[in-house]
Amino acid sequence: MTTQRAERTPLKRWFLDAEEADPGGYYERESEAKAQQHVQPWWRVMCLTGVDYFSTLGYQPGIAALAAGALSPVATLVLVLITLFGALPMYRRVAAESPHGDGSLSMLERLLSYWPSKILVLCLIGFVATGFVITITLSAADASAHLIENPYLKSSLTGRQVGVTLTLLVLLAGIFLKGFKEAIGIAVVLVVAYLGLSSVVLVRGILEIGDHPTAFSDWITAMTSAHSAPFGIIGASLLVFPALALGLSGFETGVVVMPLVKGDPTDTDEQPEGRIRNARKLLTTAALIMSVLLIGSSLVTTLLIPAAAFQPGGEANGRALAYLAHDLLGEGFGTVYDISTIGILWFAGASAMAGLLNIVPRYLPRYGMAPDWARSTRPLVLVLSFIAAVVTLAFRANVDEQAGAYATGVLALMTSAAIAVFLTELRRGHRAAAAFFAVVSAIFVYTITITIEQRPEGLVIALVFIALIVVISVWSRIVRSTELRVQRVVYDDSAQAILDDAALGPQPLRFIANKINAGDRDEYRAKSLDVRMHNHLNARQGAIFLEVEISDASDFATTVHVGSAVVGGHYILRATGPSVPNVLAAVLLDVRDRVSKPPHIYFEWSEKAPGQNVLRFLLAGEGDIPPLTHEIIRRAEPDADRRPQVHVGG
Repeated sequence: MTTQRAERTPLKRWFLDAEEADPGGYYERESEAKAQQHVQPWWRVMCLTGVDYFSTLGYQPGIAALAAGALSPVATLVLVLITLFGALPMYRRVAAESPHGDGSLSMLERLLSYWPSKILVLCLIGFVATGFVITITLSAADASAHLIENPYLKSSLTGRQVGVTLTLLVLLAGIFLKGFKEAIGIAVVLVVAYLGLSSVVLVRGILEIGDHPTAFSDWITAMTSAHSAPFGIIGASLLVFPALALGLSGFETGVVVMPLVKGDPTDTDEQPEGRIRNARKLLTTAALIMSVLLIGSSLVTTLLIPAAAFQPGGEANGRALAYLAHDLLGEGFGTVYDISTIGILWFAGASAMAGLLNIVPRYLPRYGMAPDWARSTRPLVLVLSFIAAVVTLAFRANVDEQAGAYATGVLALMTSAAIAVFLTELRRGHRAAAAFFAVVSAIFVYTITITIEQRPEGLVIALVFIALIVVISVWSRIVRSTELRVQRVVYDDSAQAILDDAALGPQPLRFIANKINAGDRDEYRAKSLDVRMHNHLNARQGAIFLEVEISDASDFATTVHVGSAVVGGHYILRATGPSVPNVLAAVLLDVRDRVSKPPHIYFEWSEKAPGQNVLRFLLAGEGDIPPLTHEIIRRAEPDADRRPQVHVGG
């Protein structure tokens, strides 16, 4: 099935880069990763996800101190326990269920069908957009805070937080417009440098605590003065846990990058056991490293930094470890640490940008719910960068004010993943596993509920994204409804034999479109007589019946499978697809390429009202079939002489 494509200028080919052989960047489709040999050992891919996950150390200790005060280390311990015994087992399951980079969204998509699955995914993409866009803006804002608070730059940059943040966003967009093909190598350098320098700061902080024995006892006193009983401390820590949920980011990114993880030589597309095993190593190692760093950073920052310094405008606000690096190790080391922190935070924004560049083309164009250019990186970069700039201006590049929105996006994804794993285990009859993940789901449902209640701006942003996505999706679906949405046509042996035999007979080949009812001899005899009478065909002009069974009208681009039948001497081709007009057009164009003359197809007029037909077409894939089939063929084939001919009578 071939159609002509309009010539593109070099600039347009560069801008609409979806067809580039080697787009590079963070997240690639599995076939591209294999073909371009971009697969990497799991520990290198872990660094790619780590620029998002590990970079939260730049602001997590400060946010925890603001939320929990002296309870920050205990609350962080609660976060670590939920990470290791809730989120980690959950995403190890997701890795096994979705090893091709679709993430937890694909699990929920498979649990439902038709329009409900599409609507659910659209809503979840709204939360994905919230999490990733806020990751971009929050990381850039925190990188700006590190720049501004550096003693060598403070005098010249103070009061320019928004401008510096916007500049970083412009640089980020510029990198992606150019093309980012060396992401993993850069990520490895940044992660190793940042984790190494952070470890130095933590070790120096622990030694400092050892030199001041009263620091630990003062901390215990501060905790027990407000909560004398151990259960009171634990209960209060559980209550502030939602505010610390930022430390859970990175798991969804870990499963999205799975196509880049090198597996075993014996891996197959159906059973990539080596890749799944190595992805689980990635998730486990990252969680363990982050758990140690979270507890250590929370402890040393709480014990060594005055509470007032964490407050908005304080020197440790949004940069607690950097504050200690300057205070304990001098301005020279502190500046080096600032550079590494700014680098990984900026790259975390790049990671989030690339996550969106992976998820949007993976779902929305496939649903017909985004323009075709949404498959291309560069147009999306401009759209997402504009949105990030608007969010930055709305929050005035303030890290603390964006924390709630960030947590909402992260927790929505993790909650949906927990529910997906729970429902999957329940459906398979694994009662013990289902009970465990029901508890995990309840924890995340509670956490996101409290987060939304305390910081509703995150939900507001998510709802704005969802509304925009739904409006754009409906508009796109309507605009693209007459595109040729079929990727290819596949015939079984009997259908192929009917076409091969017909191709040897008189041309043009003629089809009669039929909606099957009884499917008996009388139906096809009556239909044949009506069509021949209304279209002045004589008995010597043979015709093949062509029928369409709708599979899932909510799908957009699919493969059409064609079978056959013979009833009362009438030959019938039966195709399966999401839309009757599209399937008919696709089969006709495919047959056109197999015979000497374009085929003809014959219809009867619809008896339903035009408005009703429009809704039936958009929602159920039916509608007023003849004009829609003609329009799809017209758009797909610019050359009128090569178009299959559509006839309507009655």
